[in-house]
Amino acid sequence: MEARSDELKDITDGLEQRIRVYETKLKDLQKQRELLGEEIATVEKYLELAKTLYRVEADKAKLASLSNEIIPDEEGHVSPAAVDVTSKSREILLGRSKYVGMSVPDAVYMVLQEVGSPLHAKELFQRLQAGGMPIRGKTPVTSVATSLKRDPRFRKVGPNTFEVIQDKAFTKAV
Repeated sequence: MEARSDELKDITDGLEQRIRVYETKLKDLQKQRELLGEEIATVEKYLELAKTLYRVEADKAKLASLSNEIIPDEEGHVSPAAVDVTSKSREILLGRSKYVGMSVPDAVYMVLQEVGSPLHAKELFQRLQAGGMPIRGKTPVTSVATSLKRDPRFRKVGPNTFEVIQDKAFTKAV
């Protein structure tokens, strides 16, 4: 009987030792995970900072290229096209021209890809306007809808409501 008791004691001692080893290992892994989480958070912050700096530098480059196009004639007058370039430059600097230089369908394509669901022409118009796209005319919402009806990348899914056709033949860089 005593041999059986010694055997059980050895087993329990061995299990207690394993439990301590596993607890120590678990604590070490949890500490590593915590440190890794902190490192990931730091890298994410640096990545976002780098992306922001990249956007700033890209906007500076756009502004510089647009500014080079502003050349006065012999009398010192700047062409209307150059004035438009100046206003585009100002919009870029103010960060309001997300869709600068794009057509309405190309800009809407970006919007709908970002949203991932159909939108009404009125909502599309508001988003384009907020992104700095000038849409002139008496009925700008109708203008947006008409331009989408004519573009094969879009499908009308309701009254003045459109979605992107997910077809590789229509996918293009905007």
